[in-house]
Amino acid sequence: MSSAEKLEGLKQSLRVKEKLLVSFSGGVDSSLLAALAGGALGDGALAVVLASETMPAREVALAEKLASDLGLRSRTLRFSILQSGEFAANPPHRCYICRKITSALLQSIADEEGIGCIADGVNLSDYRDFRPGIAASDEMGIWHPFVQACLSKEDIRSIAKSIDLPVWNRPASACLASRIPYGEAITEEKLRMIDDAEQGLAALGFAQIRVRCHGSLARVELPEQDMARALQSRREIAERLQAAGFDYAALDLEGYRVGSMNEVLKS
Repeated sequence: MSSAEKLEGLKQSLRVKEKLLVSFSGGVDSSLLAALAGGALGDGALAVVLASETMPAREVALAEKLASDLGLRSRTLRFSILQSGEFAANPPHRCYICRKITSALLQSIADEEGIGCIADGVNLSDYRDFRPGIAASDEMGIWHPFVQACLSKEDIRSIAKSIDLPVWNRPASACLASRIPYGEAITEEKLRMIDDAEQGLAALGFAQIRVRCHGSLARVELPEQDMARALQSRREIAERLQAAGFDYAALDLEGYRVGSMNEVLKS
């Protein structure tokens, strides 16, 4: 089945919904879903941004602006995920805990708005990594339209580009808590350090960045093509990391990869 055929099937599945709440982060997945839902349902589609300590304020602002630019009806719900001691303890099923909490919050908004269906941007590519959050979403009855339409991340980017979605090539992102090793407590201070460090490196021109927090050491993951430039800029990188609060800086020679913190679970 071609991407065009998959897209048409997706549009048809959206049209039969009278109302739909879309969990919206401003990334390419949720943005495409929200844009298509808005096109199919008009004001019957509601994009909801969930803003907690694990999502930088600038990302929240970007998501809100994008929703406005796309002409979507939207709401932002601010809450503290760190109030959950179970989440803050950072067990391997941290994402499951988070998704249970956030799905319940989305359900409360859906109930308030009289919306009977909640959808997210989970797609086939998400099943390549350890994603306990998907199981929680399934348990909470969250619909995955892209999975139903057999769409991968590559398909989504291709479709998003074809309809001129402004974030079609936006680098993949993940919540800041994913930079902290399992078993190490998640705190506001650690999240701030990680965010400041990644912003510092972004200011140096690095687009795809992960700063993994190992106590006072920052382990930097960059795409292979950025390695040589990173070594040339090592002093500037170290200064940015130290300004964020880290004492030591390390460049991961294996480079950027999705879910590197999950590698310990496979050993």
